Amino acid sequence: MKMNLKTRVFGILEPGDKDSKYFDPFIMSLIVLNVAAVVLETVDWLNASYGRLFHAFDVFSVAVFTVEYILRAWSCTENPKFGSPFSGRLRYLITPMAIVDLMAVLPFYLPFLFPELRFVRAIRLFRLFRILKMVRYSDALKTFAEVLNLKKEELGVTFFATLILLVVASSMVYEAENAVQPKVFANIPDAMWWGVVTLTTVGYGDIYPVTPIGKLIGSFVVISGIGLFALPAGILASGFNEVLQRRKEKKRKKMICPHCHRYIGDYVMMKEEEDE
Repeated sequence: MKMNLKTRVFGILEPGDKDSKYFDPFIMSLIVLNVAAVVLETVDWLNASYGRLFHAFDVFSVAVFTVEYILRAWSCTENPKFGSPFSGRLRYLITPMAIVDLMAVLPFYLPFLFPELRFVRAIRLFRLFRILKMVRYSDALKTFAEVLNLKKEELGVTFFATLILLVVASSMVYEAENAVQPKVFANIPDAMWWGVVTLTTVGYGDIYPVTPIGKLIGSFVVISGIGLFALPAGILASGFNEVLQRRKEKKRKKMICPHCHRYIGDYVMMKEEEDE
């Protein structure tokens, strides 16, 4: 009886399972409403008028998310990957989605554990991370996560190249501008702010070079930034294409007849032509 209950709970919590057809829409709606509540709380007149309602909704949400987290940790052993009662649960608790589930409730409990720490109040804004729970239920977010995992090495190389260019450009513009603008380009970390906004081609205009050499460096950095930041877009586009092609191949394999080993779609098309 205990195993049957655990299996049923696991099925209800597992997205896409037949037992979760009511739980999935409920938890997704609760996540969306939580994010909306966090955003609306920052509006003074709404918080003044409906502050108690926001708090009550937060308490209800935390209760639901806490029970969900505990039940997932309890029933995860139904998954063969986490079959061991102790070590299996430990492995589950350090998975990315389990950490997201923990972060969804942790900001609520921290003020009770550490009431005298001032920064704990700011941690409550981390309730916005509850939107990451949508990854478990949203096919679009799952696809994006799969693309990031597929292209993590290429994206890592691009990020490292960007970091190198940022350090080099910031150092060079610091040497060129420090004597003329000692307050603006006081040190290399200050120059890095200029490097970031220039590499991203944002160019706020709060910091900019005025010497000929500084302008030359700035021109090079702007041009480099356009090309450099186009690389991740191309990598992600390639990743999306690969993931979608893989899914199409999987669907096609499922539609292969086990007897004649032909694509069932071809047979359907032939029947339609014969009927015409």
